[in-house]
Amino acid sequence: MGNEQSPDRGDDGTPAVADEDEATLDLAEQLIACRSVTPDDAGCLPIIARRLEAIGFSCEFINRGQVSNLWARRGRSRPLLCLAGHTDVVPSGPLEQWHSDPFLPLRKDGVLYGRGAADMKASLAAFVTAAEAFVAANPAHGGSIAFLLTSDEEGDAIDGTVAVTEALRQRGEAIDYCIVGEPTSVDTLGDTIKNGRRGSLSGKLTVNGVQGHIAYPHLAKNPIHLAAPAIAELTRTIWDQGNEFFPPTTWQISNIHGGTGASNVIPGSVDIQFNFRFGTASAPEELQARTCALLDRHELSYELAWNLSGKPFLTGHGALIDASLQAICAETGVKAELSTSGGTSDGRFIAEICTQVIEIGPLNASIHKVNEGVEIAALPRLAAIYRRILESLLPSHV
Repeated sequence: MGNEQSPDRGDDGTPAVADEDEATLDLAEQLIACRSVTPDDAGCLPIIARRLEAIGFSCEFINRGQVSNLWARRGRSRPLLCLAGHTDVVPSGPLEQWHSDPFLPLRKDGVLYGRGAADMKASLAAFVTAAEAFVAANPAHGGSIAFLLTSDEEGDAIDGTVAVTEALRQRGEAIDYCIVGEPTSVDTLGDTIKNGRRGSLSGKLTVNGVQGHIAYPHLAKNPIHLAAPAIAELTRTIWDQGNEFFPPTTWQISNIHGGTGASNVIPGSVDIQFNFRFGTASAPEELQARTCALLDRHELSYELAWNLSGKPFLTGHGALIDASLQAICAETGVKAELSTSGGTSDGRFIAEICTQVIEIGPLNASIHKVNEGVEIAALPRLAAIYRRILESLLPSHV
């Protein structure tokens, strides 16, 4: 493919190229070539583990169910800086709409294309080459570096990062700083640091009525009609005003199902799925209590099951954010903005055992889309940003 050829590799999987700028690109291509549709790691973690073991990391696989998880650490002292991410990707979608096979990395017009290129195999490759460069320059560095990687972020996210954090908590292994490699950049590399994420609280509501013939409504109770005023009030409710870090809480319906499919039957029940996205201005228990009180006021017969998939987390200004802002500015000239917008990430699990968690990664415009890609020129710069953060937070000598 001309300029689409990858550099040669050694038998141990390390790049046989002298140019450090090519090293991150080469590793990203190796990872993209692994068909790691969630929860299948498809060989990504062994590739990374071999690279890390070669520079003195101890690698431990903490697998659970069908999920592969890697905890790799170099050093035993504090502070511990953790680089976290996921190897799994979402399905490719319509193959005919891709420039090429989404799992055959393609270099074209300055972009590396492939499923997972931006979310988040470019970041994983940059993590590894940043660690390699840092260790080569500081073989006796103080503190510790760790990698926390999983193949269960895009799916259910119940056997992945949370399994590793549970194991670390049980043995008292603390994390001081954590960078998650999610694609956070919007217009240019490094323009956005995620220093927090909103929480996610979902509900499955069943409102009961009485089934009957649609021509005899006086002999039935239509649960959709009964639920409608409550739904309208839930939609109008101002749950909080937000705060300086998070926007106001939102309540949205994702699915409604009622009826048998027949046009002449009043349904006996209606199922409604909804979701809160909330910041630190409201507690999940408060949102649950207010929802139930509202439903009770409408005198509904209902069942309601809750699922709290993530609490909000927030990292304030401190050593990690300061080092990251300086690293991004030094490498790109960009003054990064702090943001808590967007969906959930595995940072919510890591925040349970680490008070300073942020996310830094490449542009996110193409993630989960056909022809997902990342700018080739951004790869060595991303690795350099990570390396600068390592240099800022870890002493060069014990």
